[in-house]
Amino acid sequence: MLRSWLELARVSNLPTAWTNVTAAWLLAGGTMIDSRLWMFWLAAGLFYSGGMILNDAADVAFDREHRPERAIPSGRVTKQAAWIVGLAMLAGGWSVSVLGGGAQAGVATGLVALILAYDLYHKPWPGAVVVMGACRWFLYLLAGSALLGAGSDLWEGEVMMRGLALGAYIVGLTLVARQESKGRSGSGGAQAVARAFLYAPALLTAWEFMQGGSWEPLVVLPFFAWMAWHAGRMMRRGGAAIGEAVGVLLAGIAIVDALAVARVSLPLALGFVATMPLLRLWQRKIAAT
Repeated sequence: MLRSWLELARVSNLPTAWTNVTAAWLLAGGTMIDSRLWMFWLAAGLFYSGGMILNDAADVAFDREHRPERAIPSGRVTKQAAWIVGLAMLAGGWSVSVLGGGAQAGVATGLVALILAYDLYHKPWPGAVVVMGACRWFLYLLAGSALLGAGSDLWEGEVMMRGLALGAYIVGLTLVARQESKGRSGSGGAQAVARAFLYAPALLTAWEFMQGGSWEPLVVLPFFAWMAWHAGRMMRRGGAAIGEAVGVLLAGIAIVDALAVARVSLPLALGFVATMPLLRLWQRKIAAT
C-alpha cells in the first residue's frame, strides 16, 4: 500500500521541489538556518505530492485504457481516496507556507489554482504545458514572497527571472513528455521548440554574465549542457528512449536550480548537481512519470 502512494506522489522527483524553494529562498536573501525555510520544504513537498496524486485521480479514465498497471486503475488505491488525500495535501501546503512560512496568501492561492488547472485540463488542452511551467514558477515566487512581500521586489527581481527560466524549462520538459505518451518523437519543429524552452536557464545565465554578473554560474553551465545534450540524444532515438529522456530532464531540474543559486553559494550549487545521479537511481525504484 505504501509503495502505491509513493508511486502516485512521484516521490523520486520530490527533491527537485525542495531545491526549487531553497534556490528561491536564497536568491531572496534568506539563509539556510532560518526555520521558515523548513516550512517551505514541507509545503513544497505537500504541493508537489498532492498535485501528482490529483493528476492520477483526474486521469483515471485514460489510465484504465492505456496504463492499467497504475495504482488507481489497478485497484491498489481508490479514486476517492486519491482525491481526498491530494486535496488535503494542497490545503496543507497552503497553510504551512502562509501561516508557518509567511508566504503571501495570494501567491499560495495562485499556486493551488495552477496545480488544479493543470491536473484537470492537461489532457484535453495543449496549452496546459504553460500551466505546468507556471506551477514551478509560482513555487519560486511562493518562497520568495515570504522575504520580499508581494511588491516589485518579488515580481521584477531575480526570483521572478530565475523562476520564469525554470518555468520555461518545465514547458520544454512537458512537451517532451507528451511525445512519450504518444510513443514517438515529435516533428523536427516540435523538438526544436522543446529544446528552445529547455535551454532558457542556460541562456539566462549567459545573458547575466555578459551583463556583468558573477562567474560562479559558469561552473555549473557545463553540467547543464551535458544533461541537455544527453536527453536530446535519447529523444532522437524515439520509442522507449523518450521516457528515459524525460527521466533525465526531471532529475536535471536540480541542475537548473544549481544555475540559479550558484552566485549565492557555489558549494550548494554543486551539491544540487550531485543530486541528479541520485535521483536517476531513485527513478529505477519509483517511476518519475
